[in-house]
Amino acid sequence: MAFSNLTTRVLVALVGIPAIVAATLLGGYVFFALVLIFAQLALREFYALAQAKGDSPQTVFGYVAGALMLSVFLYDRLHIVILSAFADRGISVPFPTMAQEFLILLLSFIPLVMIGELFRGKEQPLHNISVTVMGVMYVAFFFGTLIGLRELFVPADFPVYAHFPVVGAAVPEETASTIYRWGGWTVLTFFIAVWVCDSAAYFAGRAFGRHKLFPRVSPNKTWEGALAGFAGAITSFVVMKTIALPYLTVMESLICGALVGIFGQLGDLAESLLKRDAGVKDSSSVIPGHGGMLDRFDSIAMASPVLFLYLDFIVF
Repeated sequence: MAFSNLTTRVLVALVGIPAIVAATLLGGYVFFALVLIFAQLALREFYALAQAKGDSPQTVFGYVAGALMLSVFLYDRLHIVILSAFADRGISVPFPTMAQEFLILLLSFIPLVMIGELFRGKEQPLHNISVTVMGVMYVAFFFGTLIGLRELFVPADFPVYAHFPVVGAAVPEETASTIYRWGGWTVLTFFIAVWVCDSAAYFAGRAFGRHKLFPRVSPNKTWEGALAGFAGAITSFVVMKTIALPYLTVMESLICGALVGIFGQLGDLAESLLKRDAGVKDSSSVIPGHGGMLDRFDSIAMASPVLFLYLDFIVF
């Protein structure tokens, strides 16, 4: 049975990892579609955890709002497509900024959830409203920052003149392509750092773990494992900086790795808390041999917003 489970895990990894790598490097709508699928599956699992506790989230409304939340992070592409479509018909329309789009969505979504609960007749309306909104924010919004991270690497957001000898306002197509390629490798490095962190924490914890990290939530995790995971995340970013991320300084790569090593492991603990409260071992069995989407991407979901903010507001 152990061999069968291991075989299943390996086969899923052999298929899943190349697909994730390809979509990440391609970016654009392909990466958006991948994250959308993952986010909707993870949101379904989150709502299932709430249902296991006796709550009744507004699932369909949550899925729609979650998809719209993800689309906010594809703002630049959608902005051009929508405005061009209207311009072709001779129509000029006002278009909100990215921040305004997010506020419009949020300020519409929450009141609509509350109004919708008036007509459902379900018990525990406070819980139902809370978990519906929390699911969209924790899952869809956090997953959406992966798209935001990938789409940061365009001339409008990237500090082009700090890395390329560009003269004038126009950025050559070759330079723009190089920048966007760096974005793919940045997100891929992020994935690698999370996976290395998880693996290092697991194996070091089993071999050397003596001091419990957070026994109330995850009794098998140890401080020794956590430190090994932290070191693994930092090492991943430093190594990848020399291979594929020349725009980062050594200090910036150390900080990126540290952020992933800290918040990735906190994300794992946070999801363990939710599962323990719901009384389940895995969030689902949607990934054969690996559990649920939240089980596999809990660290990524928590660390992605932090890395996105660091690159966007500090490095860039």
